[in-house]
Amino acid sequence: MFEFLFKRPGDKPADSPAGQTAPADGGKPASPTAAAREQQAQQVAGLRGDEAGAADFILQCDFSELRLAAAEFVHSRAQLERVHAGVRNTDRRVAKLMQARLDAIRHHEAELERGQACIAQAETLLRDERLTPNLVADLDHAWAVIKAPELASQFEALRAQLGQRLEAQVVLQRAMIDRLGQIRALAGSALPAADIAAQLRQIDQEQQQALAAPEHSSLPRSLTNEVANEMTRVSASLADLELGQAAIARRDALLAEWQGVAPESLNADLLNKAWRQLPPVPEPAAAQLRQRFDELLATLPATVDKPAAPKSRSHASAQAPDQSFLDKVDAMEAALQHGSLGAAAELDKELKDSKGVRLAPALAERLAHARAELKRLSDWARWGGNVSREELIKAVEQLSTQSLAMSELAKKVGSMRERWKALDTLSGAAPKSLWERFDAACSAAYAPAAAHFKHLAEERHANAAKAEVLIAQAVAEGATLGEGAVDWKQMATKVQGLRLAWSHLGAIDRKDKKRLDQAFTDALNVLQAPLEQQRKGEVSVREDLIAKVAALNPGDRHTLDTLKSLQEQWQEHARALPLERKSEQALWQRFRAACDAVFAKRKESAHAADAERRAHQHAKEALCERLEQAAAAADASSAGKLLREAAAEWHAIGPVPRANEARVDKRYQSAVAALQHHLDTAKRDASRAQATALRDKLHLCRTLEAQLADASADPAATDWNGRWAALPAVGSDYDKALHARLLAGQTAITGDRQAYAAKLESNRAALMHEVLRLEIGAGIDSGSEFARERLKLQVETLQSSLKSGQKPAGAATQFLHLCALPALADQRTTSRIEHLFARVTKDGK
Repeated sequence: MFEFLFKRPGDKPADSPAGQTAPADGGKPASPTAAAREQQAQQVAGLRGDEAGAADFILQCDFSELRLAAAEFVHSRAQLERVHAGVRNTDRRVAKLMQARLDAIRHHEAELERGQACIAQAETLLRDERLTPNLVADLDHAWAVIKAPELASQFEALRAQLGQRLEAQVVLQRAMIDRLGQIRALAGSALPAADIAAQLRQIDQEQQQALAAPEHSSLPRSLTNEVANEMTRVSASLADLELGQAAIARRDALLAEWQGVAPESLNADLLNKAWRQLPPVPEPAAAQLRQRFDELLATLPATVDKPAAPKSRSHASAQAPDQSFLDKVDAMEAALQHGSLGAAAELDKELKDSKGVRLAPALAERLAHARAELKRLSDWARWGGNVSREELIKAVEQLSTQSLAMSELAKKVGSMRERWKALDTLSGAAPKSLWERFDAACSAAYAPAAAHFKHLAEERHANAAKAEVLIAQAVAEGATLGEGAVDWKQMATKVQGLRLAWSHLGAIDRKDKKRLDQAFTDALNVLQAPLEQQRKGEVSVREDLIAKVAALNPGDRHTLDTLKSLQEQWQEHARALPLERKSEQALWQRFRAACDAVFAKRKESAHAADAERRAHQHAKEALCERLEQAAAAADASSAGKLLREAAAEWHAIGPVPRANEARVDKRYQSAVAALQHHLDTAKRDASRAQATALRDKLHLCRTLEAQLADASADPAATDWNGRWAALPAVGSDYDKALHARLLAGQTAITGDRQAYAAKLESNRAALMHEVLRLEIGAGIDSGSEFARERLKLQVETLQSSLKSGQKPAGAATQFLHLCALPALADQRTTSRIEHLFARVTKDGK
């Protein structure tokens, strides 16, 4: 119990639990006070509008709810990143708020970037001459998913301009469709030819204006070609229409004249002859006029046929026309009726070639009428054809002013020449002057296309020469394969370069293309075959690396090092011999997926470990809380047990997150220090109480012994047992020794008092010897008068321990021997004993 009296400097306390150290001041760390919280809360109220101050406050504040309140004032990207980096590992709520705002800023910036891209696309479409609705629809779909109010007005302005262009295109196309319908309606109308010609000129003027409009490139080529063809067709048929209308008017006038005359004065044969001599009439007017003529003939009186005159002998040798001749006449009349002047001219030529044919008057009249009609229609066709040729020459001359693609220009010139040939067929050959003008205009219009096509031909020849050079290079590379060690990486690069150069050659004439392609393929196969063999081996190596990655144990501590080594091996193989791009990408994706799977499993394990560490943190914090609550209420008997159990439980829990490890350890050490301080204080108080009780009992024994030694004193008058019982108990050994000493004195009261007194006197020297020994052990100065004896005793003690090989008796044994030794003591000795007990009372625990 009194071992503390004899501790040496540097000795460790026996009762302190393993791993525990008490703080120097023995107190708990001070926690933030309510006053500090209130002061910082007032600072938060004044941070509105001061974003930098709010960020500084968050990084310095100790209260999470105040940090969250100040975070409401941080919105700029720089301050958000600063705060997020500072609280990422300490305040999850503020970190999540900062991260959410940063994500919102990044999302908004991405939306703005996409919006700018849409605006740039809209501006490009606005400058594009070939704007189509599907491009604008794609632009609208792209803008619909973008949230960028700042750019809405700019985009809407551009979109409105695009809408105006599309509307102009629709109006232009509808107008052209309407003109096409008007042209077709004119072709079947009963209007006079002059009116049709005037409307055609008006429609042609509108068509030329449409072709010069800003949105003319949006017009479908098929529609513009159809309008041009219809215009040419109607213009070509205008002359026939004028002839037909004139013939209708002539027949109608004759019918009206004949109907106004008395039927008796008319002759049916003469009427038939006059009717046949009239120009043919197109259907359906011909049928209507024929019906009116037949009705007129039906009203005439019947006539008696005169006997036929005898045939002249002069015609006896001529032959009557055969059926083939008659068929040709009928075909000629039908061709004239349908406006086929070329066919009619051919039939007329064949009829003229028929010699020795005797024509009846009616047949001769028919043939003469047909030839007259052929001449008249040919003149009209020649006139209409010349008008159409003039328009055709004008159209060809205007081609040079139009911005047409070379291929389209060539097609237009070719179509113009075809239309000229068609006019030759319909209306006969053109005058030489017109043909020379047309040919010169076509040559001038086709000159840019001819130069362009010549340039393309030269390019094709140049590309063919380049192809020959590439084939020669491939053949030369193939010849070097057997000359020594092959650098397969360089070989793969050369093969890839040859392929790339071949793909960029450009157009080559068809007659050379197939031959050059086959020669290049054959030369490249010579290089490709051994290269592919090497690549197969390289693929096997890559497959092996993928299998090794897949076989890695994610939980092994060396997995990352192994994975890094495998990745380095992959890079080395990729640099040594690149594979085909498709194979390289496929293998790399598999290798990367296997690596990602390892990292994902390790990340999953790390998450599980983090959850386990958080659980450990909660357990350690609960243990700290129990220690903090037990610090004020624990007594000396339970505090030691609680400390030992807490230490065992603390070491058994496991690690906590590193970010909180120092804080949790500090809290635990503080709680243990507080409890240890409480335990030490209780022990000191108990030791002091026991030391006081021991001194009082020893004093009681010395008082009894002093009265026994004093002959004048009456020790029997004192109730020694009662006084003993009034004192608190001390350790059992000390109680036994002192109580035995008290009983021995009480026995001497009624027994041999003098002998006991002599014993007490004889033990005086032994008492002083024990006091000196105890003073040496406790490090108390004995005084100068005892210096010699003290030194002698120290030497004797040392020699005795050296001879016996045993340590001297402990201080507790010596103190117990002092208490059990009955002896008289003078004032000086008593003072020295009191000094020993004073040390007990001062240093006891």
